[in-house]
Amino acid sequence: MTPISVEVIGYTYRPCGPFPCDKDRSCGLVDCFEKETLGFAFPALEKALKEKYGDRVSVTLTPLDEGIPERVVELVRIDHPPLPIILVNGKVVPVGAVSVPRISEYIDLAL
Repeated sequence: MTPISVEVIGYTYRPCGPFPCDKDRSCGLVDCFEKETLGFAFPALEKALKEKYGDRVSVTLTPLDEGIPERVVELVRIDHPPLPIILVNGKVVPVGAVSVPRISEYIDLAL
């Protein structure tokens, strides 16, 4: 089986979602609670998805801190996605946050 690819694109020290963390942590992550930056949220997301899906999912981070790759410029030009941008199998999914439940919906559809 070909693994499902999940790519997170964003700025390392910017928020990992549009809303601040709360006590319910609706994003499904506890490792980065109250840190609320992509730099802390990405490793927690990677760990959670590996626990849930094992080798069926590969997770990568494309930081924008040092510049924006042309392919990301093109994604933004076409789809206007919110940051962080979430791709599943190379396609923009309308998540706009590091959220295990929301990203899992798209992984499950791809499996």
